[in-house]
Amino acid sequence: MDTTGIDTGFERMLARHPGDEQGSMLHSPGLQAGGRFYAFATRDDLVVKLPASRVAELIAAGVGRVCDPRGGRPMREWVRLTPTDEHTCVAFLEEARDFVMTREEPR
Repeated sequence: MDTTGIDTGFERMLARHPGDEQGSMLHSPGLQAGGRFYAFATRDDLVVKLPASRVAELIAAGVGRVCDPRGGRPMREWVRLTPTDEHTCVAFLEEARDFVMTREEPR
């Protein structure tokens, strides 16, 4: 899926969740809910925020890749994905949104 498909997924999420906003994360277009980013798009990938255990599961299954934007320490709750279609893209976006919306504020 190219970035056009990811852009379409972003548009669908904004239509479903009118309170969500677009923003910029790591110089890339992203989505946020309640002031928390849950996804962003790179040139080639969709990057979503999920529980670390889910990230590890997706990487082990060969579906996801480590998110390491600066070549140092990986972002443990973020995973790079290449969804095959719009439905899969939106499913990952919804999963990420649910995660950030149910997560408690760090103390």
